[in-house]
Amino acid sequence: MSDVKAEKGQAVPAASADSAAEGPTAVAEAFFSAFRHHPSGVAIITADAGSGPVALTVSSLISVSASPPMVAFSLSASSSTAKVVEQAETVVIHFVRRSDMELARLCATSGVDRFGANVRWDRLGTGEPYYPQVDLWFRAALRGKLAVPGACLVTAELLAVSPVVQETRVEDALVYANRTWHRLGPMTDANKAPLVLWPEDSATF
Repeated sequence: MSDVKAEKGQAVPAASADSAAEGPTAVAEAFFSAFRHHPSGVAIITADAGSGPVALTVSSLISVSASPPMVAFSLSASSSTAKVVEQAETVVIHFVRRSDMELARLCATSGVDRFGANVRWDRLGTGEPYYPQVDLWFRAALRGKLAVPGACLVTAELLAVSPVVQETRVEDALVYANRTWHRLGPMTDANKAPLVLWPEDSATF
């Protein structure tokens, strides 16, 4: 790689692919750094496999397919709550907004009662526990599991949606990045065009 410094206004040459860092330590460090700064949406998953309600907050929820509507999320192999979710046949997936941040924080905290006397929750007619204060949720059936070192990737088919679906405004969206919560805002630079995903670029949009 050239050590010549670029003059002001000149582009700095990209590093050669031949100089890419290799080895488990370098890749692992880059992995953690990359995903700490890769914003993701926030969701709460609730379930009851027969031993009582459980809930956890995830930032790994992704869309997989639109027909049938399928999603996927990962569960930590070291989490006792995650093991209960894996054993359940159905779950409720809550799409969290900024107004639901304290609930998301509760469901991400170890050792607390996520269904205590001061927590508003109920059960669907089909038996699954859920948080009715969250506007948008889906009842889903687990369809597949892929065990990987330290985690389990779960796919789920969406079967039903909350009766009152309010369109989430951009300023209501809650994302997680660099180990903290953030709100979204519109781009202020009019010279930068927004990124558009065309139908052929995604299985769901």
